[in-house]
Parts: sequence; C-alpha cells; structure tokens
Amino acid sequence: MEQQQIPADAVAVLETGNKIEAIKIVREKHGLGLKESKDLVDAYLRAHPELAARADAIRSEQNKRGLLWLVILLAGAYILYRFFIAS
Repeated sequence: MEQQQIPADAVAVLETGNKIEAIKIVREKHGLGLKESKDLVDAYLRAHPELAARADAIRSEQNKRGLLWLVILLAGAYILYRFFIAS
C-alpha cells in the first residue's frame, strides 16, 4: 500500500485523545478497511511521539475522571440503599 497521509480532521481528533474516532475518519476519507486505517493511524502516532504522549495523557485523565464518577455513583447508590431501602 502506498503511504497515505491521514486527514487534518483525524489529526485534530487525535489531539483530543480519541484514536477510535480518528480511525473512523481515516476509513471514511480513504475508503480503507478497519485494519488498514488503524495501521495508518498507528504509524502516524509512531512518527509523532509528542502527539501520542499528549493523547495518552488526555485518555489517562479522562479515565481518572470516569473512575471518580463511578465511585461517586456507587457511594450514592450504597447510601440510598442503606438509608432508604434497607430501613
């Protein structure tokens, strides 16, 4: 396969840490299959390690926030159960 560049909108999405959306954009713009699109995005990230590091940091922060919300939700559910349902 000839070396293709990924579209600017896919790069913009990578900057937000959303690799899956970037792969979808590459698939749509280039008409490639899932594996080929993923390989192209992965190659781009290998060629731009600073972008990969930023995207990883963003995903890590998003995962931490998601975990915090899960803990809050579980604590709220426990409190509701303990004081209102189990009484």
